[in-house]
Amino acid sequence: MLDHSAYLGLFLSAFGAASLLPLQSEAVLVGLLLGGGHSVLGLLLAASLGNILGSVLNAALGRGIERFHGRRWFPLSEARLERAKATYRHYGRWSLLLSWVPIIGDPLTLVAGVMREPWWSFLLLVGVAKVGRYLVLAAITLGWAASGWS
Repeated sequence: MLDHSAYLGLFLSAFGAASLLPLQSEAVLVGLLLGGGHSVLGLLLAASLGNILGSVLNAALGRGIERFHGRRWFPLSEARLERAKATYRHYGRWSLLLSWVPIIGDPLTLVAGVMREPWWSFLLLVGVAKVGRYLVLAAITLGWAASGWS
């Protein structure tokens, strides 16, 4: 019988890692891959879906965040928000291919929401980036394990 808690834990880890919280899902995925006993495809699906949905949450928050601008507790100054928007306008939607990169990827998806990036292009580009990152990580991990270095 499959242990569904491993997939759920990976999904939640990946979802949280895609948010603005300082979490990491790569270590969870590598640990589950090396531990064996789980479907590689299932692990890749859980991680990718969780990470993509976390980015969707960021974009949704970005779409509504400007209504709070000007409040004392708002985390961004006017200048910083305008700088982020100008940078996104400069590089465009293709910058979402960097949404997998630590530190810059999560804020990038938030700014894409602020800029009202269409959902179809957001999902396509973020999906390619997030799934691609996990595929490469799994290939490296499984290749390393198969080489006898584990």
